[in-house]
Amino acid sequence: MGLIDLHVHLLPGVDDGPATPDEALAMCRLAGADGSETLVVTPHQRHELWPNDDRGALQRAFEALQAAVGPSPGLVLGAELRVDSEILVEVDALPGGSLLSLAGSRYLLLEFPSLPGGAEPVDIVHELRIAGWWPVVAHPERIPWLAEDPERLIELAERGALFQLTAMSVTGDFGRRAQACCALLIDEAIAHFVASDAHNATRRAPRLSTAFRAVAGGWGEQTARRLFVDNPAAVLADRPLPAV
Repeated sequence: MGLIDLHVHLLPGVDDGPATPDEALAMCRLAGADGSETLVVTPHQRHELWPNDDRGALQRAFEALQAAVGPSPGLVLGAELRVDSEILVEVDALPGGSLLSLAGSRYLLLEFPSLPGGAEPVDIVHELRIAGWWPVVAHPERIPWLAEDPERLIELAERGALFQLTAMSVTGDFGRRAQACCALLIDEAIAHFVASDAHNATRRAPRLSTAFRAVAGGWGEQTARRLFVDNPAAVLADRPLPAV
């Protein structure tokens, strides 16, 4: 079964992911050996430290990595978009402008800041859905003000937000609170993807198989396949998620 990793930092030297092409290549090899068939390369965009607003430069870096990796695992380009009150203006410019969606689809991977007080998530999600986008909230279990507010998470899901959990949160490597939030979202059937959010080949490596087995053991093989294969495949195909 080919796993699909929807959120991986692989472009060397553009953010807090791999520093060198060799490290990026090692991450790709590791992911392939672990069972990942496709990796969505998601550099930070709109981040205060890594704005990455030159889409052409990201595309060229992606093509260089793709040439080095070869056909397996497959690579597609996307981005992790930092959210603030101005993001909707930039999204309106798509498919032009500087931003990247996931694999050129109508899915947008959104990173809310770790502290509250910025753009209201419900409003952002609502406006994006009206405009025809599918907003994917990256690692909500690692954003304290979201993870500690189950009612807000449920409201976001009701408004159309999709949730991407981190594999290391599912397995408990990011602590019990993150793991408990993941369990809640899976229990409530409002977890939609599990991705590695890998940044290197060691401490935060692109491994999904352990988390896949954890989900299959706790919630069944069908749920694991939905989070790691079927739903990510829908993103790559730019189609709605299969009904649960």
